[in-house]
Amino acid sequence: MNDAQATPQPAAAETPGWRLEYSGKVRDLYVPHTAAGLADADLMLVVASDRVSAFDHTLEPAIPGKGELLTRLSLWWFEQLSDVPNHLVRADDDPPEAAPPVPVALAGRAMLVSALDMFPVECVVRGYLTGSGWQEYQQSQSVCGIALPAGLTDGDRLPEPIYTPAWKAPQGQHDENISFERTVELVGREVANTLRDLSLAIFMRASVIAEQRGIILADTKFEFGADRATGEVTLADEVLTSDSSRYWDAAAWAAGDRGQSFDKQIVRDWLSANWSERGDDQATPPVLPPHIVEQTAERYRELIHRLTGRTVEAHSPKPSEPSTFGVSS
Repeated sequence: MNDAQATPQPAAAETPGWRLEYSGKVRDLYVPHTAAGLADADLMLVVASDRVSAFDHTLEPAIPGKGELLTRLSLWWFEQLSDVPNHLVRADDDPPEAAPPVPVALAGRAMLVSALDMFPVECVVRGYLTGSGWQEYQQSQSVCGIALPAGLTDGDRLPEPIYTPAWKAPQGQHDENISFERTVELVGREVANTLRDLSLAIFMRASVIAEQRGIILADTKFEFGADRATGEVTLADEVLTSDSSRYWDAAAWAAGDRGQSFDKQIVRDWLSANWSERGDDQATPPVLPPHIVEQTAERYRELIHRLTGRTVEAHSPKPSEPSTFGVSS
């Protein structure tokens, strides 16, 4: 299946005050029931589901607790990068009058955020040669048109991080790697420069933080939008999660083992070995076996523990648990 809407959503009665407005492969957007739609809303709930996607398909079953784990990690990174403008409505701000309480059905997986005018660009930064970049390098000795030194191997650290943006295609279509000049055509030169410079700066800061904890940030993608009141370029959506980033164990990498990733690579590897039709947009992927689901969840939990020092368990939020509005600075 590749239609995220096929995954059941909480009924309207379970999300009082909020209405589901958009459902992607992994994330759902809710607006206050008083808003006409995304373009009209001042506030939104960004909700991370337990769905998992790979090769442009949403897979079955979901990873239990994944949405809460991704939300925790995003909030932690927003806290580390608190001087970078972001879309969070912070827990220590005055509660917005227009914001209904976060429903219990979404607690732990939801972030209350300011609505932005999103830029149609995924801001990808690569610090290491791997994945699709490695495949392209073997063909052309470049990644997304950026020439790289000869003699690199899979998993090598690049001389410096490179910015390789992608065009965010409408739902149902494939994202497309684009040149920097194409981003200028899409958003204007000033914004394009800001997106590139902010992405590289955040990546380098996050890399240092991760390395201090024995983790390599190999690559990641950011998304930004314009503040509707000021036009300021603002960090949005998830940030530096296991879904948007590739993390490796630094000690394993130094020992030559470059497969120790803290993301859904376990899922990708299993599909590559067990699904011959994975390149077919219309094909239905096989159901993930229980051990792949649990191994993936455990890697997500381990990454949070390694980065934050907090031990977490995947679980469904209880009615007595507080709702997640943001993160205190």
